[in-house]
Amino acid sequence: MNPSDPKKIVLGTRGSDLALTQARMVQAALEQKVPGRTVEIRIVQTIGDKRPDLRLSEFSAGPEPVDKGIFTRELEIALKSGEIDIAVHSLKDVPTELDDGFAIVAVLPRAAVEDVLLSKSAGGIGGLPDGAQVATSSVRRARQLRWLRPDLELVEIRGNVATRINKLAESESLHGTMLARAGLVRLGLLSEDGAKLPQWPDLHVEVLGASKFLPAASQGAVGIEVRADARPEVHSALAAINDTATMAQVTAEREFLHLLQAGCQTPVGLLSEIRGGELQLTALVFDDDDTTASPKSGSAAGSATDPRRIAKALFEGLR
Repeated sequence: MNPSDPKKIVLGTRGSDLALTQARMVQAALEQKVPGRTVEIRIVQTIGDKRPDLRLSEFSAGPEPVDKGIFTRELEIALKSGEIDIAVHSLKDVPTELDDGFAIVAVLPRAAVEDVLLSKSAGGIGGLPDGAQVATSSVRRARQLRWLRPDLELVEIRGNVATRINKLAESESLHGTMLARAGLVRLGLLSEDGAKLPQWPDLHVEVLGASKFLPAASQGAVGIEVRADARPEVHSALAAINDTATMAQVTAEREFLHLLQAGCQTPVGLLSEIRGGELQLTALVFDDDDTTASPKSGSAAGSATDPRRIAKALFEGLR
């Protein structure tokens, strides 16, 4: 918390429309739950934002490789220097192993976790023409699509949400692309019934069931990172807005990735659900190198108060 004004919290975020929308959600939650605090939003540009020309896989290559934290490293630098008090992330972008001195201490209530297929033909994945070209920057989505439809041609795409949709709409070669439902909803781009994109009426929308097309770990979750030695006032303010059910889910999902020694670009689908105090965690794990290998899968359940134990059980039971 800013020592010159102990009632002000400086919130760091990336500058994309979605990142700013999520930052404003955190700002509103803090100002509502912690009266008397003011929250200032400060944009911090990350290496992932500075180099939109690179594929995500290319950040780990070259003379200055970035092995993790493509969309978080500069925010952590700002936290460490005291430039910001908290950093707001799309939690699925955050490495499962944080550097010493940092911690994810709060999450907002989770949004819808499903993936959405946008295409120029109706019928979802099955309705895509033979050999259709589908764009995605996610290896998880690409591997699940290829598993379901080996004939598809998967190509890389970068840019913010609207940019990617425009690329699809304007391209003569692209037939589809995939995005997270949470982002489309938060940006107000998807209709309430999830059936269409009003700004792109010629595109077809298919919300993919999360139990059949497994989402990314922490998809739909907004995470808040601080320095571990942040002032008690920072921790108490964030505790007031933390959603305990979402925290249990993402703790299990991130612990499972940690046990796998997986990163943000490892092809793993994860779904967690809480019913009656029990958390069920389901996984689909693809081979990093062999694109023809069938994925390993598994499921485990237990008390939502012990998410790491459930993750360990799932890890040990993968087949």
